[in-house]
Formats: sequence, structure tokens, C-alpha cells
Amino acid sequence: MSRPAAAPESASGSSTSTPRATNRRGTELFMLIFSAVIVTFAIMLVEISQEQTVTRELLYYGLAFLALYGVAHFAVRRWAPYADPLILPLVSLINGVGLVMLHRLDLAHVVGSPFTGKQIIFSTAGVVLFVLVLAFVKDHRTLARYSYTCGFVGLALLALPGLLPSSISEVNGAKLWISVGGLSIQPSEFAKILLMIFFASFLVSKRELFTTAGRRFLGVDWPRARDLMPVIVAWCLSIGVVVLEKDLGTSLLFFGIVLVMIYIATERAVWVFLGLSMFALGCVVAFNLFSHVQVRVNTWLDPMGDGDSGYQLRTGLFGLGNGGIGGSGLGGGMPQMTPWAASDFIISAIGEELGLIGLMALFMVYLMLMMRGLRSALAVRDSFGKLFAGGLSFTIALQLFVVAGGVTGLIPMTGLTAPFLAYGGSSLLANYILVALLLRISDAARRPQAPAKPKPKQAPIAEAHTELVERPR
Repeated sequence: MSRPAAAPESASGSSTSTPRATNRRGTELFMLIFSAVIVTFAIMLVEISQEQTVTRELLYYGLAFLALYGVAHFAVRRWAPYADPLILPLVSLINGVGLVMLHRLDLAHVVGSPFTGKQIIFSTAGVVLFVLVLAFVKDHRTLARYSYTCGFVGLALLALPGLLPSSISEVNGAKLWISVGGLSIQPSEFAKILLMIFFASFLVSKRELFTTAGRRFLGVDWPRARDLMPVIVAWCLSIGVVVLEKDLGTSLLFFGIVLVMIYIATERAVWVFLGLSMFALGCVVAFNLFSHVQVRVNTWLDPMGDGDSGYQLRTGLFGLGNGGIGGSGLGGGMPQMTPWAASDFIISAIGEELGLIGLMALFMVYLMLMMRGLRSALAVRDSFGKLFAGGLSFTIALQLFVVAGGVTGLIPMTGLTAPFLAYGGSSLLANYILVALLLRISDAARRPQAPAKPKPKQAPIAEAHTELVERPR
């Protein structure tokens, strides 16, 4: 009598085997190489247009860019192998476009240049921090244990420039910096990350405080009056930033992050409405009390008026108009005519030479970066990770909106810089930390779950052995 064929070993163990998941690191590497090719080709076009030749700097910049993101890629491969494969290439492309425009300004001999070499040094320091965060933060949930410490340090960093003398903290009317010798740092860039850790942890632990409905009015369940205290505290802090530091951008960014994270935690639009109403009231108060706010608003309302206050916005708008739909071509415009074209108005410089088409393509890259971050926020399994990733992603989008809105005259100028694009050390360092944390959360979201241990099979009652138990006397 022949024995039946044995079942395949994989079939019998399919319920206990770990599901196979592709980490797409090869795709990430290919896209990083493709980004390096685009950046190198763009720098070559700039040099041919400006110098009618190709200099040796082209090779240096191209190799430095490729080596920099090669290190970042292998760090992700080593410590976050299941992270989203698109986030790092998108960041590299944005950073590369910024390097191209900074090199363009260097060739035009803009005041303060050379920018490109310094930006590569800043980027290198940012990648070092990026690697350190991935190496030491093994699980993003451990950050929640230090939430109150992060909140306290974040508030201290946010307020510190406003409390220091203007001689070491004020630049262009805003007290945002700490300058000692030749070294300058903007603490608010790092404070935003620390405060987001605190907000995410606080909202997870106090979620019922924001979801409890109060009285119903006009078909809307309004929050109870005693539950408004966290929003009022955030509003007071944002107004305090305007008072102490004379900075509208940091105030708007800080309060906007709070509102969005509350909305993500509660899914109640009434909190956004209340927050925006309070912010509008704060803007009116600030306009009537502070002269620097009046200057910003008046310049926004009439950029073509007499006076030097609107010169930067006027030249930026003229540059965008000169670029038109298709742009003047890399190296074909005059972005050096706009003050601070390397930092505050780099979007205007890019719009002049790449036109509306190039500018919209750049905004689409930013949009894809934000969407991939929000996708990680949706996929991660813990509430702290969802709120934290949502806040990190929205920060990038809000900064871009504020910068682009100020350059185009949609909203008053605020002084924020475009993430990864504009010249500046503090912004690059903080944003590389931000991306490293986002990749850490993405790795946790995409990592396959370990299979549950199979329960031991029990024999049916009919086949179970009978066991005699002696009753104790």
C-alpha cells in the first residue's frame, strides 16, 4: 500500500512564517542617483550660461552631492530599512535645486556669496545629525517619555533670543538669532521639533479633554469653556513671540502646528475655527500695538508705494513677472537684483529663471514630500506616531505656504525660509532632524508585523485521556 505524498513544508509552516516585505531601498538609491544627475546637469547649464565654459567646481559639487546622499541612503538602509523610499530622494531634489540657484547667485557675485560651499558644509552637518538620529532613536515612541522635558527646552529655546540683547540676537528687525563671534544659530528651528514632541504626547494623554462636547449651538457641538485653556496658552505664546522677537513667521508656524495637531487628534473642525478666530484677533491687536507689524502689513497692501520697505517685494514681483510661464532659463535672469535672494526670496529667483512651470514643479515635489509623510502618519499603529508624523509633515507644508505667499504678495512677509531650499544653517540642520524622525516613523509603519505565536492544539474531548484525581480527605 503506497503512502500519501507529504505536504510541502512551506505550506505547513505558512501560518507561522514571517511575511516577506520589500523595503525598496534599491528604488531609493536609483532615485538618488537620478536626482544627482539632474542637479549636476542644471549646474552645468548655469555655468555655460554665465561663464561660457564648464569649471572644475561642477565636478566637485556633483561628487559632493552624490557622496552626501549616498551616506544618508546607507544610514537608512542600515537603521530604517523599511522606511518610505521616496522621502529621501524628494529631499535631495529640493536641496539640489537650492544648490543650483545658490551657485547661480555666486556666479553673479551677490553680496554675501559664495553661498554654495557654505551650503554644502551645512548640508553635511545636517546629514551627520540625520545619521545620528536614525542610529540612536530606535523607536519613536521613546520620545514620548521625555515630552515635558522637550516642551520645557523648546519653550526656552523659543524665548531665548527675545530675552537677549539686540546686539547678539537681532537681524533685520527680528530677534531670532544667537550670534557669538562668527557663529549664528536660530533656536526656533529646533524648538519647533521639541514642541511637536510635547504636543503629540500631551494630546494622546489628554485626548478626552478635546473630544468632550459642550453646549450645542447653531448645529455645532462647541467645546466646554474649561477645555479651551491649552489653545489659549498656545495663543498667548504666539503673541508673546511677536512681542519679544518681532517675528510673525515663527508665531504663525507655532500656532498653526498646534491647531493642526489638535484637529488630527479630534477630527473636529470647530477647534480650527476657534483657533483661526483667536489668531485673527491677535493679528489685529499686534497691528495696532507694534510698528514693525504695521510696516509689514502696509508693504503687503501697497508694495509699489514710495519708500524702501517695499523694495524687496517689488523686485521679487518684477522677477517673477520677468520669468513668465517658461522662465528666462538658468543663468538668463537677474535674480541678484532682489535683496536676500539666497534666503528669503529664493523662490522668486527660481520663478524668474524657471518660470511658472518650474515653480509649480518644485511645489509638486514639496507636495509629494508632505503626502508621503502623511501616508506614514496614517499607516503607523500608535497614536503618538500618528500625531507626531502629521505635525512634522504639516510643518513643511505650512512653511512653504508662508514663504511662497509672502514672495508672491498673497500674505505679508514673515521672514521664514523654504525648507531645504534656502541658504541657512539652522534651517537645514533642523529639517534634516525632522526628516530623520519622519523616516523613523515610516519604518515603524511599513515594517512587517511579527506573526502571532500559534496556540497549542488541544485534543477533542472525545479523544482526551481520562485522569483520576484523588479527593483529599
